[in-house]
Amino acid sequence: MKHLKNILAFIGLIAVVSTLIFAVQSDGVEEKPVEKVSEPQVTDKNVADTYQISAIEIPKDLNFAGETVPQEDPEIMERVDREFLVNTYWQSNALLLMKRANKYFPIIEPILKKNGIPDDFKYLAVAESGLENVVSPAGATGFWQIMKGTGREYGLEVNDNVDERYHVEKATQVACDYLNKWKDRFGSWTLTAAAYNAGPAGIQKYMGIQQVDDYYDLLLGQETGRYVFRILAIKEIISNRDKYGFQLEEDDMYEKVPTFTVEIDTAVTNWADFAELYEINYKVLKRHNPWLREPHLNNSSRKKYTIEIPNKGYYRVGSTGK
Repeated sequence: MKHLKNILAFIGLIAVVSTLIFAVQSDGVEEKPVEKVSEPQVTDKNVADTYQISAIEIPKDLNFAGETVPQEDPEIMERVDREFLVNTYWQSNALLLMKRANKYFPIIEPILKKNGIPDDFKYLAVAESGLENVVSPAGATGFWQIMKGTGREYGLEVNDNVDERYHVEKATQVACDYLNKWKDRFGSWTLTAAAYNAGPAGIQKYMGIQQVDDYYDLLLGQETGRYVFRILAIKEIISNRDKYGFQLEEDDMYEKVPTFTVEIDTAVTNWADFAELYEINYKVLKRHNPWLREPHLNNSSRKKYTIEIPNKGYYRVGSTGK
């Protein structure tokens, strides 16, 4: 029994000594801290840092063709505000209108002036077509959106072969004749503009039913009710583009390519062959003469036509494919 106690005491002594040795060794070793892996920080991008959207201050002297807008009327000003917001913040469209205006206003302005039409009516063409030869669902065509019957009534040639509603100068002259006629009837350029959009009969009808004689007092349909206000907004924004945040240099603008004219009084079998004579192609010829509607010209009456040809060096013209 005594020997057993001695053996157990010896084992206990060995255990104590081993513990002390391990503790001493541990004190001599530097324990490395466990590195915490930090989670990536997510920062929300603040769009407002680079792009500001704000209400628009409406000019105090709005007028169309010299006729004052009744800006003291809150209902009128809501309609004005809508068009300023829509046309300012539809930036891509506004930029395109400004670029095209630089190209086409110099063609339109002198024709308006010659006919005694206020210069503001060039913005009516912008509102009607965006200064493109578009066709409406109702068939109104060209920069001035002239209906087939109206075009013929005012002397334009409109058929499958030739459609002079696509001829900017001739269509502008028709628009002037039309506007002067209805200005004499309505006595107001604002009502005349509305009649251009809705038709004179429609405006006369609404004036009779509602017993008013001022555009701003009329309750009209959506399109015509917005029409003059849209023109006002387009006029202001294009005229003062820097004020509304549009940064455009002269090099950014579209320019009219210099041209010369050629007169013909015969049929033309193939306009592509005709174009080749002047070192251009069919596409370029049609670009400058969009009123030519088919690949040929019948001209059985031997009518004289003036064809616009661009000066050399302005277009890329590939091989003819012959």
